[in-house]
Amino acid sequence: MKTKNFFFAICLFAMNVLFTFNNVHAQEKVAVMNIYTNLPGYNSTTMGNLYRIQLAKSTRYSVIDRWDMNTYIADKKLNPECNNTQCLSEIGNVIGADKMVTGSVEAFSNNTIMVTVRMIDVDSAKAVKTIVDDFIYNPAEIVNMIDIAMKELLGMEVNPDSKRKLTDKNDFASSKNTRSGRLNASGPRIGLTVLTGTQADRFAEPMQKGGFDGYPAMFQFGYQMEAQYLNEGAFQALFEFIPLITGLDQGLFIPSFTLMNGLRNNRNGWEFAFGPTVVLNKMANGYYENSEWHLASEWTDSIPNPNYLCSRVDSRGDYKITSGFVFAFGKTFKSGNLNIPVNMYVIPSKEGIRFGASFGYNSKNRN
Repeated sequence: MKTKNFFFAICLFAMNVLFTFNNVHAQEKVAVMNIYTNLPGYNSTTMGNLYRIQLAKSTRYSVIDRWDMNTYIADKKLNPECNNTQCLSEIGNVIGADKMVTGSVEAFSNNTIMVTVRMIDVDSAKAVKTIVDDFIYNPAEIVNMIDIAMKELLGMEVNPDSKRKLTDKNDFASSKNTRSGRLNASGPRIGLTVLTGTQADRFAEPMQKGGFDGYPAMFQFGYQMEAQYLNEGAFQALFEFIPLITGLDQGLFIPSFTLMNGLRNNRNGWEFAFGPTVVLNKMANGYYENSEWHLASEWTDSIPNPNYLCSRVDSRGDYKITSGFVFAFGKTFKSGNLNIPVNMYVIPSKEGIRFGASFGYNSKNRN
């Protein structure tokens, strides 16, 4: 009984080995020549290797590897750039391939990448299947694009979400900007602001005349917070909230808050923004007499003051809120995971233009 079981087990083992052997040799042999491409950073040889690797992942065919292909090309003097049906069929007969796979990867000016994959039957010298896919221009995802096209050629299942993120502009923007590639410039800010015109003169006046006895250029520091509300392609629209404190280097305390609406390019980091700003400044009511500024309380005559009363910045006054409008532009530089936003801004007013520059830093790459 034991002898019969032993021989039965040997027979099963032999049958399994034979079945596996037959399956391996039943696989059709497929060859891939160089693949035409005009994509920057790639050549036809590199693209051919990518096609070959993605095709080999399916295990449905016995794919001739690149080393054997290099040997065939050198020994048999084949044209590695061959891509027409007749030429590929002739090469297939020479190297003993059952199928030939060719195609192209082309970048177009409308920001798309077209991936073409074509399978040719060597015996009939005819193309048995062709796949053409248009993808959003994103060279970093070229391997995934080829993988999707190759799976479609072989009739394999393709993850619809993966393909949609590479072919649909809105999904691509959301995927790139919102989740993994969206540039976030939130973080501390330090900069310099400069006053011009009559506001600079007023700031430099002595304190007994209502000035600040200061130099019309002050350091400021604060923090920028931002919230994105729109994605489209490489751009994002966002709100920026920037509280700042100015003048501590000259013994002053001038708080401000700015709300800006901005547009930023995530690929190169350039941005433009604009919006209102409010400043907490010392203001006083007064009047001009013979071009000299006086506080309203300085009028002591019994008759009503005939001069026009107005309010202006005065170190002897009380804190009040003033407003302005900011125009800003800048660029965020990247060093690894470190973001370094550098911005310049201008605030026009009838008393003169205030302008300045600031920079910050963070290591935020994604939400």
